[in-house]
Amino acid sequence: MEQKGQRIEFRFGKLGKLAPLIVAAAMILWAAFSQSNVNGYVLAFFAALVTGVLFVKDEKAYGEALVYGLSKPMFGVIVMAVMLAAVSGKLISASGAVQTIAAYVVAAGFTGKLFVAASFLITCLLAFATGTSVGTYFVVIPILFPVGVMTGAAPEFMIGAIVSGAAFGDNLGPISDTTIASSATQHADLGIVVKTRMRYSLPAAAGALVLFLLFSKTMDGGAAVPAAEGAANPASLVMLAVPAVIILLCLMRKHLITALSWGILAGIVVGLLFGIYTLEGLISFPGGFAVSGVIIEAITGTAGTVAMLIAVFALLGVVERSGLFEDVGVFLARFAKSERSAETAIVLSAGILSMVTGVISVAIVALGDLVNEIGEKAGVNRYRRANLLDCTGCVFCFLAPWTVHCVIPAQQSAQFGEGFAVAPGAIPFVNFYSLCMLVILAVSVITGYGRKQGSDKV
Repeated sequence: MEQKGQRIEFRFGKLGKLAPLIVAAAMILWAAFSQSNVNGYVLAFFAALVTGVLFVKDEKAYGEALVYGLSKPMFGVIVMAVMLAAVSGKLISASGAVQTIAAYVVAAGFTGKLFVAASFLITCLLAFATGTSVGTYFVVIPILFPVGVMTGAAPEFMIGAIVSGAAFGDNLGPISDTTIASSATQHADLGIVVKTRMRYSLPAAAGALVLFLLFSKTMDGGAAVPAAEGAANPASLVMLAVPAVIILLCLMRKHLITALSWGILAGIVVGLLFGIYTLEGLISFPGGFAVSGVIIEAITGTAGTVAMLIAVFALLGVVERSGLFEDVGVFLARFAKSERSAETAIVLSAGILSMVTGVISVAIVALGDLVNEIGEKAGVNRYRRANLLDCTGCVFCFLAPWTVHCVIPAQQSAQFGEGFAVAPGAIPFVNFYSLCMLVILAVSVITGYGRKQGSDKV
């Protein structure tokens, strides 16, 4: 059980409390407009942490809050998953399997916008089945993303399609942590929550699919296509054992870390048996204090992403112990007088906290009791509340460029080379699922779409 710890007090009241977030937001915008890679966001969050020292009254409590943020189980899971996924992805990409698949895709004529749309649908199904958006990135991006780019799709739209599909699965999947958290905090039956959520998620998915088919950009000539055709090596396809093992274990509800670990072990065994890799190609100690090979290259390539996660979770600890979560909820609850205003307050509070925390389920749990209270008073039934919480999180958390839903896909895209890299700040503009869901949320609150008067069952 987590301890709440000492609440942090800041000089200059609420302005001092918000100072780290203001600094982070300013530098994030700077990084985004400059089309920075992940390292720009690393600087933004570390600058925010340093700024907080200037305003905090008790520096010891501030330091403890930083450590508290880093002690959250989610931090360790994501950091380990990022490194293990980098290794599993490198085993696939360095084997030639991606080029081989790209050659077959080109031969079939399934390229450009069609491949982007298909990648969206595949990711939707996988994320829905496994219930994990982050885990889906680690399985899908190493294969579908480079294949799509090699066959002529613009990198940002390939990433947009994958992130959109992951958002759909996170939003609607019955075993997703956000679905479970939203139904549990509102004391709503999980099956009915999923059933009623289809009113929001299916139209958003349909809209996203149409947008990908209409507006996905393609690269002129597809310079990488001839290279892919010439590099086809059918034997390399045995490395698809890596994602196959990971997907199977995720479907069996195994922990993401163990699923990725078994995927790596399967890749090493298969790669060595079929001559795809040599032991020296995987791990080598050439002397001179050097280490080389596919595995260490993959791990060291995650340094920027891991550094950012350290800063983000440390700042999350500060924000949580500053009482900002409660402040946001209480402030917005003042305006929750009618059914519509209560729904507006739920959407705004969930949106703000999901962007600040970067973890939807954390925001949902933090707001659970307050949403129950204001929802009951205003007559918003429990299923409507659960759906608003989850759908809002899958909008704002996925559209914030500093969260794992932009940072991890950006980091994974960069591992394939400069021509493949997508900046975190570019991803929200091509996440058509979350953008469509934003429209649906606005329409739902304004018009009452999906709202059932006088019913607490549907």
